[in-house]
Amino acid sequence: MLGRFAFALACALACAAGPAAAVDNEDFNFDTTEHLYQVCVTTSEQPEHVAASFACRAFLEATVQYHDAVSDRKQLKRLICYPPTATIADGRRAFLAWAEVNKDDAERMREQPVVGVVRALADKYPCP
Repeated sequence: MLGRFAFALACALACAAGPAAAVDNEDFNFDTTEHLYQVCVTTSEQPEHVAASFACRAFLEATVQYHDAVSDRKQLKRLICYPPTATIADGRRAFLAWAEVNKDDAERMREQPVVGVVRALADKYPCP
């Protein structure tokens, strides 16, 4: 799975060098939750959509895989308790919905994107 992530990220970064509309090349650095949001919210009409779609999916999938690996192996408390039927597309929708609600919260949007993803998924799939 991690190999797919590396491939998708490499494709995304390679494609990101093209002209950008609403997404800046800086957004692909994923320095903030806002950057990830800008990448994930691209539409099919934007030239960077394919790269952004792969990059968004790869970031979300890697975040969840890391969360699962760390909480399972170290018996740490899970932060996200998604059902077995949840998909990466479901996670993307949850992140976008959370980010839309929080887009005016400068402090939240400046956080590392992994924090934003975990906040969004924990909000959608809370643990008992």
